[in-house]
Amino acid sequence: MKSRDDHPLKTTGHTQRGQCSKRISILDAAAHVFCREGFSGASIDEIAVEACVSRQTIYNHYREKETLFTAVVEDVMDRANAMLFSILATFPDKSDNLEDDLTAFAIRLTKNCLCNQDGKFLRKLVQSEGGRYPHLFEAWRQRGPGKISTALGALFSRLCHKGALQIDDFDLAARQFLALVNADLQMLTLFGETPSSEQLESAARNAVSTFLRAYAKPPRENPSASPMIAVVG
Repeated sequence: MKSRDDHPLKTTGHTQRGQCSKRISILDAAAHVFCREGFSGASIDEIAVEACVSRQTIYNHYREKETLFTAVVEDVMDRANAMLFSILATFPDKSDNLEDDLTAFAIRLTKNCLCNQDGKFLRKLVQSEGGRYPHLFEAWRQRGPGKISTALGALFSRLCHKGALQIDDFDLAARQFLALVNADLQMLTLFGETPSSEQLESAARNAVSTFLRAYAKPPRENPSASPMIAVVG
């Protein structure tokens, strides 16, 4: 009688888990090597050594270096998008304390989506390889910057309908908000530095203050207030 471990389904399960583990090792190793060496400088042999697999194993999974690079970008984008949408879920939906709430949201956005490992990786690759190999970043263009602008625009639309903001073009407002949030951090992140908590807060406050000066709905005047009448003595 066969044991449970001898069951063909059990064997298949072990094989699938092993293949999945190898694939993850390859993607992680490739991400490190591509980030360090760039696309043209990275070699399959170097990735194989770092992943502790054979060169042929990589080719069995990904056929060529270009396919592997695209898979790495898509893998990082999946993680980055998961984090992004978890942060978007914390977007403020009340106008009572909008400036402070938007500032806290901007800090979470930059800390977890711009300054985290995946954000740094994607930014470095796009800056160094995007111009030479634009076709390799098609997934990033489709599922990265455009996606966050659309989602954020919808959230600003919700605040606008509640009377907190006054916006004509929500996608434009979303792009401007992101540009303002990144403005004070751009030089730091360009050179690979990680902003401090104080720098993140300062950048967020500056961004939100400027954004609200452009889009905050002016307070209504009290129609019941009587006009002041000058008394001439």
